[in-house]
Amino acid sequence: MTDPHSDRPLRRWAAIITSAVTLAAALTTGAVTAPPAAAAPDNDWLHVSGNQIVDEDGNRVWLTGANWFGYNASERVFHGLWSANITELTESLAERGINIVRVPVSTQLLLEWRAGQTVARPNINEYANPELAGMDNLEIFDFWLALCERLGIKVMIDVHSAEADNSGHTYPLWYKGTVTPELFYHGWEWITTRYRDNDTIVAMDIKNEPHGTPNQPARAKWDDSTDPENFRYACETAGRRILAINPNLLILCEGIEVYPRPGETWDSPNTDPDQSPNYFYNWWGGNLRGVRDHPIDLGDQLVYSPHDYGPLVFDQPWFQKPFTRETLTTDVWRPNWLYLHEENTAPLLIGEWGGRLGQDERQDRWMTALRDLIRDEGLHQTFWAINPNSGDTGGLLLDDWRTWDETKYALLRPALWQHNGKFVSLDHQVPLGGAGSTTGISLAERYGGEGPGDVTAPTVPTGLTVGQTSASTVSLSWTASTDDVGVSAYQVLRDGAIVGTSAATSFTDTGLAAATDYTYTVRARDAAGNVSGSSASATATTLPGQGGDAGCSAVARTVNAWNGGFQAEVTVTNTGTSATGAWTVALEVAAGRTIDSLWNGTLSGSTVTNAPHNGALSPNAATTFGFVATGAADGVRVVSCSARR
Repeated sequence: MTDPHSDRPLRRWAAIITSAVTLAAALTTGAVTAPPAAAAPDNDWLHVSGNQIVDEDGNRVWLTGANWFGYNASERVFHGLWSANITELTESLAERGINIVRVPVSTQLLLEWRAGQTVARPNINEYANPELAGMDNLEIFDFWLALCERLGIKVMIDVHSAEADNSGHTYPLWYKGTVTPELFYHGWEWITTRYRDNDTIVAMDIKNEPHGTPNQPARAKWDDSTDPENFRYACETAGRRILAINPNLLILCEGIEVYPRPGETWDSPNTDPDQSPNYFYNWWGGNLRGVRDHPIDLGDQLVYSPHDYGPLVFDQPWFQKPFTRETLTTDVWRPNWLYLHEENTAPLLIGEWGGRLGQDERQDRWMTALRDLIRDEGLHQTFWAINPNSGDTGGLLLDDWRTWDETKYALLRPALWQHNGKFVSLDHQVPLGGAGSTTGISLAERYGGEGPGDVTAPTVPTGLTVGQTSASTVSLSWTASTDDVGVSAYQVLRDGAIVGTSAATSFTDTGLAAATDYTYTVRARDAAGNVSGSSASATATTLPGQGGDAGCSAVARTVNAWNGGFQAEVTVTNTGTSATGAWTVALEVAAGRTIDSLWNGTLSGSTVTNAPHNGALSPNAATTFGFVATGAADGVRVVSCSARR
């Protein structure tokens, strides 16, 4: 927020507002006196440092908010104003710790506003909202921005769909019909220009949930091309156009739905998502595997923003078997997006997560696990949703749009930014909740002129030791690090890549190949996100596994499982001292199981021999074959592996 002692106008954008000008002045009358200029910047713009979001002084901030939809829909205005009062509702958000609101819009709406077309009488109840009487939908939006400024709430704009449609988000791409890719960019340029001097809006989420599978006529992909359906290119292009107008905005790029497995391309065939060996699947907008191969370059304004949901939205394969936070991290979150945070590539903001509670124990377990990950790792997040009329998830508010769902809020609250029992605003001058707030503080009050806070990393862990090993597991232990505030977790790296975290000074790595050497290191992280250097390495060798008696080993693991079937992968490793020319793996298929299809090998009865391209393995080299089978998971076992030299 602008320093009230400055000669600069409060907001230059207010000059273009007609009916909201008087209101904006009134709302800022009681603004809290700013601390000395040396203690805080006179604006609230944010940027990126490693995997953190920071203010202009380098202070770490934590964006913790929620979604309020309606401007993306056919009504073209916030939902709920047919009964709720806009001021009271927004005040309740601030009082309960929502420091940023993600506002879905459509490109169609932005283009209409650009052309001067507004909804003169939007779907609101003027009896419940007398302050909005006579306003069109754009004036209501500007009124609400001024309200957020007074309350210390920041705003993120999200293009949710191309068309103004309540179901527009189901279309996979950011362009559709008369909304071309170029008009998509024009919409972003217009809203950026209109509000470029308004640091109430601090972030732009380029497109909600790009998705689609390879066999669909419209689907989003991620590569280095300039193809119109390449979302990496679209997000980078939109981001550059936005930053050319306002270089201070955070740009959020979501993921897609599928990404080719190693060795595959976007032209590879696709089958049933649960059975396809050619692509990795995840939630719409939740697959950021492509960043490792094809990163986006937007300098220090880029934030990646995956979405994640529970089984009540869709019963994904990973919910159809026993799961914990650890298995979700290993199987879903880390390979799809968490690695970007763990490897200090970029910050993450979970743009959508949430759902109904008390209907499915698995749903409650998933939501608690993700909440704990967000809290422990300091991931930024906007909960879905404030609205109770979200069919899949319900909302933080109940159907009357006034009463909070206290059970759901209790789950969310630990993932909201708090300091000494007060919620923290992203505004340097205005406490969350506005002047006189008893529940919130400003960013300047949070840091109190202390500078960027804790910037000291923990000491390097020592004494990394290999304990018990098996054919597929390695146990590790080490001596604790020290920190001026406290160590929150240890990151365990196998061959240079993070494979897990542990709050204790021990960890067991699982799912390993038999008779294989692995090199481990450990590093410590504190609550502020500072990470130590890596420990001295320790090398472990797994024991010979199933069939490891004839110059090779073979280890099977279940990749996916669903009702009536599963997908498995078998890793074949040359355990000899010379290269193989061919290999054979004998399987035992339990009663009631049938292998339906197999790739990277040739199946004859219950015996698999190598394919032409993967029979030759140098010492310690490995290859894999996979298969899809009917019946309960884990019903196929490796009996033996033999190699021909």
